[in-house]
Amino acid sequence: MIFKKKEFASSSGSPEFLIVGLGNPGKEYEYTRHNAGFLTIDRLSVEQNIEVKKLKYKALLGDTVIGGHRCLLVKPQTFMNNSGEAVREIASFYKIPPEKIIVIFDDISLPCGKLRIRRKGTDGGHNGIKSIIYHLNSDNFPRIKVGIGAKPHPDYNLANWVLSTFSKSDMEELMKAIQKAVDVLPDMLDGNIDKAMNKAN
Repeated sequence: MIFKKKEFASSSGSPEFLIVGLGNPGKEYEYTRHNAGFLTIDRLSVEQNIEVKKLKYKALLGDTVIGGHRCLLVKPQTFMNNSGEAVREIASFYKIPPEKIIVIFDDISLPCGKLRIRRKGTDGGHNGIKSIIYHLNSDNFPRIKVGIGAKPHPDYNLANWVLSTFSKSDMEELMKAIQKAVDVLPDMLDGNIDKAMNKAN
């Protein structure tokens, strides 16, 4: 553990990528639909056998190496709508360009358990992504969209929907998607976005 800390602090151990999962901090939000990004980072941290608990730059951080790439796992603690504040501070400090910031977040346009990978793009109405684009002044960052399902009917309040918890069957589908997101990350880090897309579909 001591060696790991020294490596993290040294210039040679400077992170190459940020892997950012979006969500809201607090136990009451832990298993809500909006926290699919946080849940993916949690799964990744288990696979990498590290903890994401160092509070710095308005986020919880964990450092690890995936496929030879040093990565910072990031869970912004600013609440969803201000996610970009934390991402900007970390990216600025470590001089990480947008194209090396992978953002994982929930998407209501995808059925629960489906995954979609994009190289870049607009915010698509997602406030967390909107905040990141604003603070980075760029939309040129790759992203993994985790399907959480559409509102049960058009009149259903969107905020209530994304802050609702998953049914048992939906949670099972979500966990499959999260595992797939974790599995395609090495390809994304290697720059093989097309390969990651094929695996995700």
